Amino acid sequence: MDNRSEVRAFLSSRRAKISPEQAGIPAHGSRRVAGLRRGEVAALAGVSVEYYTRLERGNLAGASDSVLEALARALQLDDTETAHLHHLARAAGSTPARARTRTSAPEIRPAIRQVLDSMVGVPAFLRTHRFDILAANPLGRALYAPLFHSAVRPVNSMRFAFLDPHAQAFYPDWHKVARESVGALRLAAAANPYDQQLMNLIGELSMHSEPFRGWWAAQDVYVHRHGVKRFRHPAIGLLELAHEALELPGDETPLTIVTYTAVPGTPSGDGLELLASWAATDESHLRATQQA
Repeated sequence: MDNRSEVRAFLSSRRAKISPEQAGIPAHGSRRVAGLRRGEVAALAGVSVEYYTRLERGNLAGASDSVLEALARALQLDDTETAHLHHLARAAGSTPARARTRTSAPEIRPAIRQVLDSMVGVPAFLRTHRFDILAANPLGRALYAPLFHSAVRPVNSMRFAFLDPHAQAFYPDWHKVARESVGALRLAAAANPYDQQLMNLIGELSMHSEPFRGWWAAQDVYVHRHGVKRFRHPAIGLLELAHEALELPGDETPLTIVTYTAVPGTPSGDGLELLASWAATDESHLRATQQA
């Protein structure tokens, strides 16, 4: 895969973020570049200036794990950024014939649906690496009612965040949520470089969302594992919920179950109980309508 522009932008952006003082290098005189010079990164990584220059120009094909780890140390990459660098290197050394192309929607195993439905009192949904929402339990659908009722289709948390005008009201910390989402999408793109639907999604968001374009150009990466997210639910009000991302290994398409919980007895805990009651009523009404 020719991902030289991605490699070039990522490495140069990380180099620009490290000052000589942070790298332990004495700074003498004026400097024409932000951050470290290429020669300084090469010295820190233990490679020649010529070799590092070739890497930063986008040619990561053939770079060994030891070289990539040396670069990560020199550029002071965190674990997520280091994983992203390895993904870029693997993509540079692969070919379409050897890569798996994922285009169709994955089948959901019955056991996974049972797991979702068994999470009573816990909002939960199943998503792909493209952030398509494949399934959700009743409380998950109730929590994300604005997303499921959105005119933006298919149901996708990235499209909702950047293309639906209600998203900024739904997420009180929209700028933080949106920026982290861009970082997560960039990480997914590097790990799945031949996924045309994923590339189409990135192109769609780049075309229609100026904030997305700006944050995408920043080259930052982020992984959604756990944390706290705030929602302003249209029926319940403000909720502050802890989320966990539970990855499901063994599937051809990467799948993740995302769950939300609140501390019992807190305003958010009471709000989640109220939401559960509302979701149960809504589900009973839906079943009655289907049977009529």
